[in-house]
Amino acid sequence: MIRISDIIDTMAENNPGADLDIIDRAYIYSARVHDGQVRLSGEPYLSHPLEVAGILADMRLDPVSVAAALLHDVIEDTHAEADEIRAIFGQEVAHIVSGVTKLTALTFDSSRKREAESIRKMFLAMADDIRVILIKLADRLHNMRTLQFHKEGKRHKIAQETLDIYAPIAARLGIYWIKSELENTAFLYLMPEEHQQIQQQVAKGRPEREKTIETVRGIITKKLDEMKIPGEVLGRYKQNYSIYTKMLSQNLAFEDVYDIIAFRIILQTISQCYEVLGHIHTLWKPIDRKFKDYIGRPKPNMYQSLHTTVVGPSGDRIEIQIRSEEMDKVAKSGIAAHWSYKEGKHVDDRVSRTYAWIQDLVENQANIRDPQEFLENVRIDLFPDEVHVFTPNGDVKTLPKGATSVDFAYLIHSEVGNLCTGAKVNGRLVPLHKELKTGDIVEVITAKSGHPSKDWLSFVKTVKARSRIRQWIKIEAKERSISLGREMCEKAFRKEKLNFLAMVKTEEMASAVKHFGFRTIDDLIASVGYGKITPLQIIRRVAAKPEEEEPHFSFLDKLISSVRKKKPKAGVVVKGVDDILIRFGKCCQPVPGDEITGYITRGAGVTVHRSSCVNALQMTPERQIDVEWNQEMSEKYPVKIQVTSYDRVGLLADIVSSISKNNANIFSAKTDTDENKMVASYFTVGVVDTGHLRRIVREIRKIRNVQGVRRIE
Repeated sequence: MIRISDIIDTMAENNPGADLDIIDRAYIYSARVHDGQVRLSGEPYLSHPLEVAGILADMRLDPVSVAAALLHDVIEDTHAEADEIRAIFGQEVAHIVSGVTKLTALTFDSSRKREAESIRKMFLAMADDIRVILIKLADRLHNMRTLQFHKEGKRHKIAQETLDIYAPIAARLGIYWIKSELENTAFLYLMPEEHQQIQQQVAKGRPEREKTIETVRGIITKKLDEMKIPGEVLGRYKQNYSIYTKMLSQNLAFEDVYDIIAFRIILQTISQCYEVLGHIHTLWKPIDRKFKDYIGRPKPNMYQSLHTTVVGPSGDRIEIQIRSEEMDKVAKSGIAAHWSYKEGKHVDDRVSRTYAWIQDLVENQANIRDPQEFLENVRIDLFPDEVHVFTPNGDVKTLPKGATSVDFAYLIHSEVGNLCTGAKVNGRLVPLHKELKTGDIVEVITAKSGHPSKDWLSFVKTVKARSRIRQWIKIEAKERSISLGREMCEKAFRKEKLNFLAMVKTEEMASAVKHFGFRTIDDLIASVGYGKITPLQIIRRVAAKPEEEEPHFSFLDKLISSVRKKKPKAGVVVKGVDDILIRFGKCCQPVPGDEITGYITRGAGVTVHRSSCVNALQMTPERQIDVEWNQEMSEKYPVKIQVTSYDRVGLLADIVSSISKNNANIFSAKTDTDENKMVASYFTVGVVDTGHLRRIVREIRKIRNVQGVRRIE
């Protein structure tokens, strides 16, 4: 376990003259309130905040950051309160600690909502003070290092969240060493067989690669000496997770991944970087389209370097990165390399502009209440690849890779997006779904009669565009539902010899609005149009005689009566109602263990989707309904999987045998073999739950020549 004296020594070395008393006081306070607590590993709980503080000290952060790291769990896990932290350590430390603290004290309908709100809270605090996320990343890093002490289900959940949220944040902040460690540790727990397979294949060729590293490093070093340019030449291995994602995305066998090893040349000046690049290209032939100048055009997180791929001395492709010492410092530490909170200063304007995406992320998510949609949008916002396009006036706009003219229109202004009817790219009319490329000049065509289309949701990439389109559709749907609901109410009230328009203004109707849980009469009428309640329910409420006891009707009464009641053959219940027709979305094929949601379908019961299903996210929220798996039911559900493998005799038979041995039916099978002898096999299999699916996937991964297995929609 790291000691507080080690942390203070590191801080004194990195921050000469800094007041380190706050770190001492934070340590003493943390030790006192955590006294007696132990981690799952059996170590004293204090070891965790010490390790987190040690990581931040190594990142050369300021004393306030390190003190906050020592205190980051005290509000959540001890009797300490935020006011006490503020009184003892000041507002700055209290704000950071509060931003890192989860929402454990509040009550939520589900763990998913708690998780979403905790992440939302973290982003809000992060937009105000970037140190919140730096502490959170260090916290997650140490938790991942000790993940083996959790149960398997918890390990899987934490690792997936790390891969979805925290590793992309580290990448966006330019802290690549944290990104790499988080990804590789998550990879180890999420796909242990693939991780071991790649590790074994890397180890098998290590002696030969070590020779290549020494040879290439010697040639480059000799060339630098001849040029009288001082520099450092390093050889490194590509991370296991990076190898895996490259194999998967490019459909490659391990032997075809050429950049298992790469080289880095660290020099003193920018001019030396370009000079050395020229000499490298005279030594070895460069590969077309494999040169990237991140010095002339830095990445959004301020990363700078020259990347080139050449045919090396043994005929293999070699990736070489060339950068200055300052660029290398930024590449390793990201925003931490630009830290300037010391002595009361704040992050400079350049850094603030570079990380403006954090503020955009907060603004884009401000009004999204659905936890699944929120988490999905955060993942989209964290997607690192970007394209740079131009307005007709020459202004540069940054969009995510795959963005379209509609995304561009909403980036300019929400109203421009809503009125968009077409677009010109480089002076030519193009379909709105056409993806933009770096360097494109985009002109949006608008019309007063223009309006968003639901179809746009299938191709837009930015959260802003997606949320504005949904907002417009929701308003339009509500207006149509109010019109339909009013018409239905007027007709039903007339049958009862009542004047609906007159009764709308009565106290009885106001009471009915509150009774059904709505804020306004329009909301009540819209719910009739949506099919959630019936006009008869309203009539019985507003026209009930005092002596009559009003029967209770749920908002599902109409839905239940509109379909033939059945015994629940599917293991799903709707808010405790088990005599309603249930269908499963063919688009996402949910199975027990998946997070699910239901949607009312007039005359056809409730359709169940996985919460992350794209089609579900595009549906009208007002038709959404809570559903849950019926734990008493046990049956098999169809699910699609893709198996990527290197072709060989008997491969398909081995896969089919593995599935059958795990007590799963095969409903359909299809295979495609490409010119590189890579096979993509698609199976629809019957499984009991997600645990059953994971066992099948694990067994298939053990089969010789199988490169990867994944669930698909």
